[in-house]
Amino acid sequence: MVASLGAILAISAVQLASGSALLPRFVVFGAAIINIPWQMLANAVARHGRQMDEGRDRVLLVASAAERGRLIDDLRLEPERGASLVASVYPSEAIGDEPGRTPLIDLQHELGATAVVLDRYAQAEDRVIAQAAKLHESSVRVRTLQSFYEDWLGKLPLSELERASLFFDIGEVHRARYSRLKRVEDVAIASVGCVALLVITPVVLVGNLFANRGPLVYRQVRVGKGGREFTIYEFRTMNDAACLEKTESIGVDGECTAEHDPCITPFGRLLRRSHLDELPQMLNIVKGDLSVVGPRPEQPRYVAELSDKLAFYDLRHLVRPGLTGWAQVKYG
Repeated sequence: MVASLGAILAISAVQLASGSALLPRFVVFGAAIINIPWQMLANAVARHGRQMDEGRDRVLLVASAAERGRLIDDLRLEPERGASLVASVYPSEAIGDEPGRTPLIDLQHELGATAVVLDRYAQAEDRVIAQAAKLHESSVRVRTLQSFYEDWLGKLPLSELERASLFFDIGEVHRARYSRLKRVEDVAIASVGCVALLVITPVVLVGNLFANRGPLVYRQVRVGKGGREFTIYEFRTMNDAACLEKTESIGVDGECTAEHDPCITPFGRLLRRSHLDELPQMLNIVKGDLSVVGPRPEQPRYVAELSDKLAFYDLRHLVRPGLTGWAQVKYG
């Protein structure tokens, strides 16, 4: 409703300013009258489909307690496909105490699970695999924890990544043609972006005069491909003096990245919400520091801290960092 009403106001304002009825009123208001119930219907169908998926995909997990906890938390977020975890057992429980017993099969029959998911420890147990093979023959889907995460949740579990990461090509590392083509696309997109940068810069200058006094561009050192440091450009969104005082003592979860941080000026908040603050990074793309798509680059001190805390964090520096990436699309 807000989007439709906003569009009506915007079109009306344009028509008023131009003095011309670009669109008849019945078209403008009729589109909104049709669009709102249609969008509500589409949302209802999508919710119903997700609920059906959750009821249809009943998962029996064979994994450690830690993996069970992580999977429960991830299923509560926004998975690619809905699913419900009906039970979780340790690999030793799936094997059973006595030879010839099939506790995994018995539990699947009892719960009506439609998918059995095995972590790497369960996959190493022959008696678990033998039961999983029989379930597979009886139309029960069997997945590794990694493939379940990919298909249902749209991501990878770090616990499984150590082995899996070796079996995937990295385009920029293993395929020269891919790397060259990606660079051509980056420059083409950035060239268009530079035109937008020229158009928007005077607007930002005027906005800064009233609500964001200070330098136009903010520069910061980030870590790029191969661990090479470079200077990234953004339109300034913070009060430099106040933020500098705070950033001296903050860690990875620094307050200055919070949405309602007092460091951010009113005009700076508008730039952030519209993502216009990142438009100067088109220059970084042209220079070759950034790609359009890739992992976001971090400051050197945070890279050192995150490399100690997160497994495989350094792998992100095998490729050119990006203006946007998977994390921005999935987690906003």
